[in-house]
Amino acid sequence: MKKNRWLIALSAIAIHLSIGSIYAYSVFKEPLSDAYGWDATGVSFSFTIAIFFLGLSTAIFGRFVEKYGPRISAFVAAVLFSGGMIGAGFFLSIESLYGFYFTYGAIGGIGLGIGYISPVSTLVKWFPDRRGLATGMAVFGFGAGALIAGPLAEWLMSTVGIPFTFYSLGIGYFILMALGASYIVKPPEDWKPASMKEKTEEGETRVKQDLSQMTANEAIKTGRFWMLWWMMLINISAGIMLISVASPMAQEKVGMTAIAAATMVGIMGLFNGGGRVGWAAISDYIGRANVYIIFFVVQLIFFLILPYTTNALLFQIIIFIILTIYGGGFASLPAFIGDLFGTKQLGAIHGYLLTAWSTAGILGPMAVAYIRETTESYNFTFYVFAFLLATALVVSLFMKGSIKKQRAQQSS
Repeated sequence: MKKNRWLIALSAIAIHLSIGSIYAYSVFKEPLSDAYGWDATGVSFSFTIAIFFLGLSTAIFGRFVEKYGPRISAFVAAVLFSGGMIGAGFFLSIESLYGFYFTYGAIGGIGLGIGYISPVSTLVKWFPDRRGLATGMAVFGFGAGALIAGPLAEWLMSTVGIPFTFYSLGIGYFILMALGASYIVKPPEDWKPASMKEKTEEGETRVKQDLSQMTANEAIKTGRFWMLWWMMLINISAGIMLISVASPMAQEKVGMTAIAAATMVGIMGLFNGGGRVGWAAISDYIGRANVYIIFFVVQLIFFLILPYTTNALLFQIIIFIILTIYGGGFASLPAFIGDLFGTKQLGAIHGYLLTAWSTAGILGPMAVAYIRETTESYNFTFYVFAFLLATALVVSLFMKGSIKKQRAQQSS
């Protein structure tokens, strides 16, 4: 059966929309605390566990994805992620917090990680002409998942209760992910779309070759891998730090009301998702190295402006732009990996690099919480992250120089 690459992309979006519901976890916090008497920190810890296992599983199961292909991997992810949701419903029905941690956090988190990387390397191969756009569309689904899951979960909890909400969501996600998994396959070796073949044959376009074709073990021994890891760590830390305190920060710094701050948080999700498609598509035209340099220049300027920002509108504009960059970093990453290391073991390399996400998920929120508590202000946090962004900018400039040098060696 001949596959349509745009339906492959749609299948990837279906998978990422499901697992992206993790970003709607905040809607469960108060209901779980009120219903079971658990404190807010205890309830929030399940989200931390899920993000930790997401990063850990991408590193551990990246080779599994490469070996067994996207269809089997995505189906395994569907079983684990939806199974974690259904199991969470069971343990909530018997009021077991630790059971909830194990199912929603650990099992669901592993499914989340495998599901995140399963379609990505395949999309890069199906879209050699539009790598950034293709992976941007899939990862947009992850960013936008909360927009659907949040209101749906709220409605279900008020209609059928908390445990049955998790049962219902788990079943729904399994169906959606299984349907997506059933259509995804790798393209034939050296596959190219007809339009790209014609242009290449007519000399209208020359395909830019990847810098190298490496295995995951070879990639992690290169300086470029670790430069990219540091760039991702800082980009994610800066964004997730703002996400973790957006509402209280907006109220404290610029005097927004709780309702206005909550609205801002919802809009942030749109910019997070939109940035994934927009920046990834732009990277196809100006190059991934240049996009990351822009990321760090823009954020460095904004983080130096934020301590002096007292206008609510300006504050929100800055936060929204930073959130597009946060999402854009995730979306541009798989295409950048293909540019640097080829598509030979892209899924495994992607998995290793996403350990930066696990690290950032702890570093960003903990840093801002500690600094706010110690200094009784958010301002010093901005300066600390401005310094980190400056280091990432320097690294991104070295990355561009390294790529340029390697290209020169290849052409000589």
